[in-house]
Amino acid sequence: MISDRIPPSPGKCVLLDVDGTLIDAVDNQRRVWATWARRYGLDEDEVHRVALRTRPTETFAQVAPDQDPQACLAVLHELEDDDVRSGEYSAFDGAAELLGALPPGAWALVTSNYEHRVRGRFARTGLPVPPLVVDAAAVQEGKPSPEPYLQAARQLGVRPADCLVIEDAPSGVEAGLRAGMTVWGVNAEVAVTGVHRHFATLRAAVPEILTFAETNPTTVP
Repeated sequence: MISDRIPPSPGKCVLLDVDGTLIDAVDNQRRVWATWARRYGLDEDEVHRVALRTRPTETFAQVAPDQDPQACLAVLHELEDDDVRSGEYSAFDGAAELLGALPPGAWALVTSNYEHRVRGRFARTGLPVPPLVVDAAAVQEGKPSPEPYLQAARQLGVRPADCLVIEDAPSGVEAGLRAGMTVWGVNAEVAVTGVHRHFATLRAAVPEILTFAETNPTTVP
């Protein structure tokens, strides 16, 4: 469902992370990494622990330094694509309401995953996909670099100061802060360091996010 609201002009924009923010994929990620670890005869728990705080290539370098990183990545991609087709996914409470109510053209997804997987997961959960998805293939540097969020702002034609980032993870929060944007954290009992506001759940944040999206942008002197 696409909202029929008229986007604010010039308007504020909401930039949303996906995994952990809109889609609950924790169990899926654990299963994918566990299967990957077994392929290489590695300890599943240790691999998952490292993968939670590093990018895939950094994970490979740490847990399988004797393996070809490109081959490792190819196996991981194969497993992730299979999980999109066969795994069970759920959207966080409030995600459908939020995405259905955001003004068209005033929001985007900014993810460290790939767009085809995002679309597959959204199709499985019934969530609408915006015209703009900034994924891992769209940038030279991923989160915690500010590049993904800055690119989204440029493509939407808004200033970083007029963007609200919704994140759940430290790397994404850091990326949004470095981009000069307002950053709110969701889906965590304890606030991630640096967030401007913290909500224990996405559902609790929905009314405030929609209010932000409908507020007139800051005035340029």
